[in-house]
Amino acid sequence: QVQLVESGGGLVQPGGSLRLSCTASGFVFSSYVMSWYRQAPGRERELVASIISPSGSTNYADSVKGRFTISRDNAKNTVYLQMSSLKPEDTAVYYCNALRESIFHRYDYWGQGTQVTVSS
Repeated sequence: QVQLVESGGGLVQPGGSLRLSCTASGFVFSSYVMSWYRQAPGRERELVASIISPSGSTNYADSVKGRFTISRDNAKNTVYLQMSSLKPEDTAVYYCNALRESIFHRYDYWGQGTQVTVSS
């Protein structure tokens, strides 16, 4: 059974930091592109950051470049999102995603989401 379990969300003041974690089970974690998405009220879900294995190559949304860092630990089946210099506009539900595509198959898994609120 595939599971993605996020943790680490919460309430933080502007300028603060949070680290989100997503622990996976039920699939070969190291074979998947791992990403964080977010969705704010009334807005579409957007890609925040992605990381590829084994190269560790990363990709970030322009809005978070220089403030957020995505990383993964394949031994722990876990992907992280370190968020710094948080702004009120970072407030959203953050979702973990695992994706593997080939010409024959597409495997696309989502976590349940964790709320991040940036407010004074």
